[in-house]
Amino acid sequence: MTDQTNQNDQNDQNDQIHGTIKTRANVYFDGKCVSHSIELADGKKLSVGVILPARLTFNTGAPEVMELVGGACRVKLAGTDAWTDCAGGQSFSVPGQSSFEIEVTQTLHYVCHFG
Repeated sequence: MTDQTNQNDQNDQNDQIHGTIKTRANVYFDGKCVSHSIELADGKKLSVGVILPARLTFNTGAPEVMELVGGACRVKLAGTDAWTDCAGGQSFSVPGQSSFEIEVTQTLHYVCHFG
């Protein structure tokens, strides 16, 4: 096996989540955000999805960590005036019972960790 093949195998392993997946998609904002809910063996909940270019406001129940897998956006947390640029490979945290605005500039692939 070549180093490139080993690297591809490693990337494939890092790109996997094992858990129970709800097959019915969560569709928000007229299809601009689509995700699937996942429950891991340890009971942790997350969602995996895509947000198309748009400016949207999300409300949170539980605290969230948005892990950005690919794409680019700007984020503004409730109670702040500052926008923060984010891209694939980065993450941001949102408190529970709060909200955040997101302006997606390149289709955003994400994993949202709840709690």
